[in-house]
Amino acid sequence: MENVTRIPGSLVDDDDYLDNRQSLGTRIFRSWRDMRQATRDLIDEKPNEHRLIFFVLLSDIVFFLSWSLKTVVSPVSGFQNHMPLQIGAILIGALLLRTAAMYVFSLVMTLGARAAGGQGTWRDTRTGIFWAALVAAPFGLIMALVTIAMSWAEPTIPILGSEYVALIPQLLGLLPFLWFVGLGLAEAQGFRSHWGGFLVLLLLAIVAMVGVAVMWMNGIF
Repeated sequence: MENVTRIPGSLVDDDDYLDNRQSLGTRIFRSWRDMRQATRDLIDEKPNEHRLIFFVLLSDIVFFLSWSLKTVVSPVSGFQNHMPLQIGAILIGALLLRTAAMYVFSLVMTLGARAAGGQGTWRDTRTGIFWAALVAAPFGLIMALVTIAMSWAEPTIPILGSEYVALIPQLLGLLPFLWFVGLGLAEAQGFRSHWGGFLVLLLLAIVAMVGVAVMWMNGIF
C-alpha cells in the first residue's frame, strides 16, 4: 500500500482527501444527507468555472430528459390538450437557455442575499446553486416517471388525466430544487438558517406558477 505524506493544510491532511476522491454519485448521496456540509466542502475546493458549468450541463440534460418524458413520450391527456406542436423546439430552446438562466438566477440570488446580510461572493453562490441544481435533478426525473405511470393508468383511473392532478408531480418535483437551492444559498452566504431563502424561493415559485396558470387558461401558450 502506497504511503501518503500528510502535509498540514493540504487536501491529504484530513478526511477531505478522501472526500475529493469520491465519485460524483457519492457526492450527490452525501448532499442528500447534508447539503450544507457538501456545499461547504465544494466551495472550499475552489472549483474552476469549467467544473461549475459541468454541474449545470448535467442538470440541464436531466431536465431535458425529464420534460421530454412528461411532454413527448407519455404525457397525460391533461397536458396533451395544452401542448403546442412545437414542443420539441421549445424543449431544445429551454435546454440551451437554461445554463444562461442559471447564471442570471445565481446573480439575482447573490444580490438579494447580500442585501439581507449575506457574506458570500457570486462565485460562492454559483457553486452552491449549480451544485444544488444537479443534486435535485434526480427528483425531477423520478416525477417524470410518475407522470408516465399516471399516463399508463389513466384508462383505468380517468381522474389521473386531469390537468390539475397532472400538475401534482410537477410541483413535487420542484420542491427538492427549491429546498437544495435554499440550503446551498444559505451555506454560500453564511446564513445560520436556510428557511428564509427557501420560503422566499417558494413564494417566487408560487407567483410564477400562478402567472403561468393564468396565461395558460387565457390561451397565451
